[in-house]
Amino acid sequence: MPVITFANPKGGAGKTTAALLLASSLATRGARIAIIDADPERWITQWSKLGAGPGTIELFSDVTEDSIVDLIDETSRRVQFVIVDLEGTASLMVANALGMSDLVVIPTQGGSMDAKGAAKTIRLLRNQERMARRPIPHAVLMTRTSAAVTSRALRNVVEQLEAADIPVFGTPIVERAAYRDIFDYGGLLADLPADRVSNLGRAVENANTFAGEVLTRLKQAKTAEEVA
Repeated sequence: MPVITFANPKGGAGKTTAALLLASSLATRGARIAIIDADPERWITQWSKLGAGPGTIELFSDVTEDSIVDLIDETSRRVQFVIVDLEGTASLMVANALGMSDLVVIPTQGGSMDAKGAAKTIRLLRNQERMARRPIPHAVLMTRTSAAVTSRALRNVVEQLEAADIPVFGTPIVERAAYRDIFDYGGLLADLPADRVSNLGRAVENANTFAGEVLTRLKQAKTAEEVA
């Protein structure tokens, strides 16, 4: 089953949040998911300890560069989706996970430092493609964007990525209070208390649209592989 990794060596790019939003949206639809929490901060592991998580999500946090390949291989045989939140370095663990991915999501904020982090991830990805002798589907995901205004810096980053022929998700992750609150309350995004979380409906809609685009990109990649 599909392996979706989230990678960017730049801290604070929204990598963990995006990974959890995808898992939450897919789990709400009833999908069986394995989350591999390979980020040293273990934010998703801490989220899971808050309880109220669905039984359709399995979490693995005891992972090393020696075990991640076997873990991805084993879980992908049992669940519908494997989601990997990678550490923020260009390590052997990251390289191994990228090489096993069906889709690499590169969360990036609209600034030059985040863009440089994305570029580093893409360089590592290109090397893994050469070693695996296959294309590894990937796209940059703009995160923490404003719901009201698109900044000039964000437009510049998107234009630079597109000029370099780097795919960019059409759905950005908008800055929402609910995306912070899910780490305080636990459980799935859609299950947060609407009376305590502002604009929950819009947050859920944004996350679901992003998840839908992930599914579309996975289908397109599978079709392209079958044609090849």
